Amino acid sequence: MKQDERPDWQPTWRKPIGIIALLIGLTLYAVAVASASSIIGQWHVLLQTVVYVILGVAWLLPLRRFLIWMETGRWS
Repeated sequence: MKQDERPDWQPTWRKPIGIIALLIGLTLYAVAVASASSIIGQWHVLLQTVVYVILGVAWLLPLRRFLIWMETGRWS
């Protein structure tokens, strides 16, 4: 093992910081969607359904790369 390498079992700062960032980000995203609900609520119910399904899934798109970063320190 090289001197600058760390063992796999040694904890890193990325996981706790990543969890905190994820919670803050999801909270901000939920607040933004909830604040937009007054506008979206005026639309036809089928359009509302489509928008809320898209917004409900959209936060998952960057999650994979973020979790990879938390585990490895690389973005891909």
